[in-house]
Amino acid sequence: MGQQSFSAVYDWRRKGVATNQMSADSSRQESYLDRARASLKQSLAQYGRYGRSPARSTPDADLRATLRDELEVLSQTLSKLEQRVVRIATFGLVSRGKSAVLNALVGQKVLPTGPLNGVTLYPRSVRWAPGAGLVTHYGIPPAAGELQVELIDTPGLDEIDGEVRAQMAREVTQQADLILFIVSGDITRTEYRALCELRRAEKPLILVFNKIDLYPEHNRQAIYQNLQSLAAQNPGGDRLRQLLSPNEIVMVAAEPTPFQVRVEWADGRVTHEWETPPPQVEELKQKIISILNQEGRSLLALNALTQASQAEAAIARKTLEFRQTEAEALIWKFVKYKALIVAFNPIALLDWCGGTFADLALIRNLADLYGLPMTRYEASQLLKTILISSGSLLLTEWGSGLLLGMGKSAAAVSGVDHATGFSGFIGAAIAQAGIAGYGSYSVGRAAQIYLEQGCSWGPQGAKTIVQEILSQVDRTTILYRLRQELQEHLQ
Repeated sequence: MGQQSFSAVYDWRRKGVATNQMSADSSRQESYLDRARASLKQSLAQYGRYGRSPARSTPDADLRATLRDELEVLSQTLSKLEQRVVRIATFGLVSRGKSAVLNALVGQKVLPTGPLNGVTLYPRSVRWAPGAGLVTHYGIPPAAGELQVELIDTPGLDEIDGEVRAQMAREVTQQADLILFIVSGDITRTEYRALCELRRAEKPLILVFNKIDLYPEHNRQAIYQNLQSLAAQNPGGDRLRQLLSPNEIVMVAAEPTPFQVRVEWADGRVTHEWETPPPQVEELKQKIISILNQEGRSLLALNALTQASQAEAAIARKTLEFRQTEAEALIWKFVKYKALIVAFNPIALLDWCGGTFADLALIRNLADLYGLPMTRYEASQLLKTILISSGSLLLTEWGSGLLLGMGKSAAAVSGVDHATGFSGFIGAAIAQAGIAGYGSYSVGRAAQIYLEQGCSWGPQGAKTIVQEILSQVDRTTILYRLRQELQEHLQ
């Protein structure tokens, strides 16, 4: 009795630990969603100022029109986060049963299927409620405000024009948080190439082997070995091997083939009737539910932040291109200012201080021109980064400028009335002005690059939050397989 009581207490404590761990993981994922929303709202507020700024030589309304597509992406991505919609997209060749798999998951025929190839002509979506298996961060079934699932059906990858297919695949995969690739029978080279293309999207992927009732000899390990063989024979196979393991291969029969049964009646009659078995998709359903429970919010936040980062990078690039003429004029103006400040100031230390302030002012003015707010502290940190990353180039400029400034100061002290002192002062001033001007131009060019690449960093920047999510990914999650590549793209 005592042993039984001890076992009961142990089981209760073990379940309690597991529940606390799930609650902690869910709370962490919930914080990712909150920070992702805050980041997107900050971006929209920042870029929403375009068109309301004081008059410039080029109207901001024109720039806003140039950035319309990127701003729409940010707005739609925020809406997706607010609604907590996880998008699961299906891909595959014709007649692999993509629509049938989704119908079986939903539990009703909401998407058209048929014996003819190419029933699905364009991407279609349907909402799905996975059921009681999906839990929330409170450990209860989802209610209003919790995760929702949208299933996306796509045409066969081999039944439409190549460029149209590629564009459609890019658009759908960009929106998707999880990809289902549907196959049946032996995986063909065409399917393998399609898998490799989808792999480039860097999204979690599940390989769904449909029509298992027709291929009883196939099992998960055999399919994996087939993939391994194809990967060994084709370039880029290592990346696919890293993404897919036997755990990401699921066996289903979305529309099992009807079979004939013998029916014996009470009056002695014997008839034969066709009977259709129920769909066999429970394994896939539980796999998806497991992923959603364990990392659904992380996937949602990560994909939203990745899209936001890409949109912000495009916004920065287009803004720099749009403001190029103004930026060039601004940089040259500060080149002249800094050269004059340094050249005519007789005190070496003040030369250095004046040149530094001119560089800080240039960075802040460039940020303002591009619509990117920047404090004096942020400008000083960026200048420090530019100096360090540029190696010895700008540091040499500072050192040379200081030495010349000291020489100029010495010439000034010796008296400019003397011809030697005057010529020494002028010579040092001209050399120092040239070096200072070149340094200012280099700072301006480097600042443009950093402003373009760094718009997604900062405490609430998309890349910062993505880095934090990836640093805490559990080894048992499907997202862990993508961590290294996603981190490399943040650099």
